Formats: sequence, structure tokens, C-alpha cells
Amino acid sequence: MTELIHLWQAGDGVARFVSLLLLAMSVSCWVLIFWRGWTLARARTDLGRGLPVFWAAADVGQGREQLARLDRGALMLPLIDAAMQDSPAGTLAASAQKSSQLTRRLRDALHGVLGGLNRGQVVLATIGATAPFVGLFGTVWGIYHALLSISSAGNFSLDKVAGPVGEALIMTAAGLAVAIPAVLAYNLFGKWVAACEAELEGFAHDLRELAGGA
Repeated sequence: MTELIHLWQAGDGVARFVSLLLLAMSVSCWVLIFWRGWTLARARTDLGRGLPVFWAAADVGQGREQLARLDRGALMLPLIDAAMQDSPAGTLAASAQKSSQLTRRLRDALHGVLGGLNRGQVVLATIGATAPFVGLFGTVWGIYHALLSISSAGNFSLDKVAGPVGEALIMTAAGLAVAIPAVLAYNLFGKWVAACEAELEGFAHDLRELAGGA
């Protein structure tokens, strides 16, 4: 902690900007990790509980009513609504064949649901990819700044160089500390999203068969 305070006090505007940027990345990363971890865990639970309840119902109306209490993230309800509704009369969508209309509505609803499930993945990927380089830039700038200070002081020795250079290397460690959780979370959440996507695609296919045969 003392080294961080000294690094902040000794750094110029660029070094402080890099430090604040890494701090903002870290805060954003952990907020996304907790938020997406909770929402995706809830989504997997809702899918596991909701799909059997829907298919055990006597009809679609009863199944939707029972599913509404379990589908907290609105993952399955948009697909059911898309399968059961009709395209507005007098539109190009209504002029297509019934099967094509159904496919289009289900596809649009599925894309909307999957877009919500993937929310935040781009931010995690960006943080994981850029944080190490931001930290490396901070290290290079810190070493350059430290060497200029030592050179202007006219006392160039190993003892004088080791301290500032060591403090500057903290930036690289900070960049890695920000990037590693982001990358791990991105990979884990990507696996969870893929599992949910497979379940929802299968559900959409089954709804198409159900509505098409009705």
C-alpha cells in the first residue's frame, strides 16, 4: 500500500490517468462479474424449472400462466408469445406463409432474449484484452519518468534506479490483476450462455412444431 501511495505521489498526469483507468476497469469488471453471475445463474435455474412445468401443462395458456411465475428473466415467455400471436394484418409480415411468419417471429424473439443474455460480455472481453497493455504502458511511462528524474538529479546508481523501476512495475501487475478475472469470467459466462442458448433454441423449435401443428 505504501508503494502505491508513493507511486501516485511521484507520478505525473499520465501515470495517474493510467492508474485511474485501471481502477475503473477493475470496478467495472467486478460489478459485471457479480451482476452477470447472478443473472446467468438465475437464468439457468429458471430454464431448468420452467421448461418441464410448461410441457406438463394441459394447454399453452395454462403453461404460460404457470411459467410466468418461474421465468424471472423473461427468457421463455417472449418465445411463447411469438409462437401464439399473429402478424399484424395488412403488413408484409402477414403476407408470407404461416410457417414463415412463425419462423420469423420466433427468430426475432430468440435474438432478443439471447441479446439480453450476452449483455456485458463485450465489456469483459475488452477489459481482459486491454488491461495488460494499459498496465504495461503505465510501467514503461513510469520507468521513463523515473529515469528522467534520476538523470536530472545527477545521481545515477543502481540503488537509485531499483526503487522507482520496481514501483513502476506495479502497473504491470495491476494490469494483470484486472485482466485475469475478466478473462476467466468471460470464458465461464460464455459457457453458461451457450448452455442457455441451446435450451432456448430447442424450446423455440418445439414451439414451432407445436404452433405449426395446431
